Amino acid sequence: MPVIAPMPAARPTRLPSQRDGAEQPASAEDAVAAGTTVDHLTETYRAHYRSLLGLAALLLDDTASCEDVVQEAFIRVHSARKRVRDPEKTLAYLRQTVVNLSRSALRRRILGLKLLSKPMPDMASAEEGAYDQLERDSLIKAMKGLQRRQREVLVLRYFADMTEAQVAETLGISLGSVKAYGSRGIAALRIAMEAAA
Repeated sequence: MPVIAPMPAARPTRLPSQRDGAEQPASAEDAVAAGTTVDHLTETYRAHYRSLLGLAALLLDDTASCEDVVQEAFIRVHSARKRVRDPEKTLAYLRQTVVNLSRSALRRRILGLKLLSKPMPDMASAEEGAYDQLERDSLIKAMKGLQRRQREVLVLRYFADMTEAQVAETLGISLGSVKAYGSRGIAALRIAMEAAA
């Protein structure tokens, strides 16, 4: 269940009047327009929880970490909700936060692996030899071999089913960069998958 903190009571603020430059109390509609509401944020979170979890799952590898990342994303966007001036961008803020938190989690894991004195033993079981598992493993291996930006663009574009414009907004890069990273990423994936076959 998402964490829902009560929204503090809106204090009346003084805004300049459009007519004479004098200040007047803000209406309830103006106060809401200053940021996305808790209700809107919560509804967006509930409606898109599974897609946010799927996005985190494509960047991370275990369910617990994915759930933690998505929950933390909600908490962070909730605490900064007044900066989300356009309620239509609430989902974009949540997606961006999930991507950023996933990156941070991966950085921590890489650092932890570097600090290990010896590598972890391979725990593969006999059941993992099935064709589907092998194909999935080779795809994951090929994805890991891509540059970070190429991997992020492909994951958001094809696995999270986002448009190129949404990918550009989520990653904070231009539309042209999304197309370039996507094209190079697909070419590199094709070469890696053919070599594995």
